[in-house]
Amino acid sequence: MHNKKSYKYIVPLGICLAVASCTPAIAPLAETKIVPESFDKSKGTDTTNTSTTPWRTYFKDPNLVNLIDTALKNNQELQITLQEIEIAKNDIRVKKGLLLPSVSVGAGAGIEKVGRYTSQGAGDASTEIKPGKEMPDPLGDLKIAAYAHWEVDIWKKLRNSKKAAVSRYLSTVEGKNFVITNLISEVADSYYELLALDSQLEIVRKTIELQSNALEVVKIQKEAARATELAVQKFQAEVLASKSMEFDILQNIKETENKINFLLGQYPQEIKRDKGNFLNLMPSVINSGIPSQLLANRPDIKQAELELEAAKLDVKVARAEFYPSLDITAAIGVNAFNPSYLFTLPESLLYSLAGDLAAPLINRNAIKAEYSSANARQLQALYNYERTILNAYLEVSSQLSKINNLEKSYDLKSQQVVAMNRSIDIAGDLFKSAKADYFEVLMTQRDALESKLELIDTKKEQLNASVLVYRDLGGGWK
Repeated sequence: MHNKKSYKYIVPLGICLAVASCTPAIAPLAETKIVPESFDKSKGTDTTNTSTTPWRTYFKDPNLVNLIDTALKNNQELQITLQEIEIAKNDIRVKKGLLLPSVSVGAGAGIEKVGRYTSQGAGDASTEIKPGKEMPDPLGDLKIAAYAHWEVDIWKKLRNSKKAAVSRYLSTVEGKNFVITNLISEVADSYYELLALDSQLEIVRKTIELQSNALEVVKIQKEAARATELAVQKFQAEVLASKSMEFDILQNIKETENKINFLLGQYPQEIKRDKGNFLNLMPSVINSGIPSQLLANRPDIKQAELELEAAKLDVKVARAEFYPSLDITAAIGVNAFNPSYLFTLPESLLYSLAGDLAAPLINRNAIKAEYSSANARQLQALYNYERTILNAYLEVSSQLSKINNLEKSYDLKSQQVVAMNRSIDIAGDLFKSAKADYFEVLMTQRDALESKLELIDTKKEQLNASVLVYRDLGGGWK
């Protein structure tokens, strides 16, 4: 007799273990590639890193600092990201709640009339509640009870699910940090573009004044028969072209101001700035550190790493679906057909306790499909992690090279502008003394304008490169 009872438990348990033994293994992940030791093999491996500098210290312009402050308070994209963090935080609470028993309290009332010629009806008719008092017909049913259900986490399915939710929460935090670094760089980049446009507008207006003076000289020379109407019209056309350029720049200024206003979450208004000598601004000194520091400094890399960790846990959760699950249910309360008997104990007392051990045996295609999908998502997360690291390294490498080349280019273009300014004076003197024709004066003025505008563009690119390399190194969010 004892052996028969044992078999009742051994057989189901054996089936469950057999099912578990058929569970597919977790797909192995390839080892992630190691980043190079330095950004430039010709230089040393100095670990000093600009990304550790707070953005308030890195950016010296107080107007720019105020703009960034406003953007961090009002930018809608950042506010959306903060709500994503709240959503991820609540998901942790949901997963944590699944680890604990769920308890509910309920009350119910009903009435039942069964046929006399049924087993229940015949039994009720022959049953007395008390001596001489028959079972009422119809029969009432009143119940007040507490119910509990608990899935015992024997395979760590629920715990791994909670850990995955925690990783995704931390991932959203890093996502917020990544939004912050990009927001700061966008504001700074647009601000320097605005300063460059201000400087170009000033150059164009000075050129218009210079060209207008030359036009007056040509008109006088025409009256003195020293120049022709062709020269007058050529100078006139050049003045009109420069004036047209002036309005193009004014439009670009308006659009750039509105771009900054959008980043700041405010309606169009003038952006406060110093319209002084733009060319005197100096880019911040950059210390790139070593590439391995990107793993700790870049929020997007840390975000991808946490997503990979969550994907690994998802695979374990999906694999645990093949294992038998243990569910425990319980209830306790009072039950009677009449309110007067509802709290008569122990006669009205009800309770139950049950445990179920079950595992999928047939038609496991849905579980297998979800497991395969979890494995695929894990590989996606791995490739995304490797791609993010590679992209970060290449971004920094490109910006460091750009900073170096722009520095050399700016020096040469500065010398070009100096030479062009001298050539304007020389061409003007030669033209007045009839030793140079009007075409040489026009071309000299045009070339001088282009060289000055290019110099401003190069300065803007220098400043923007210092902003972007700060972002690419992972600066701004700390």
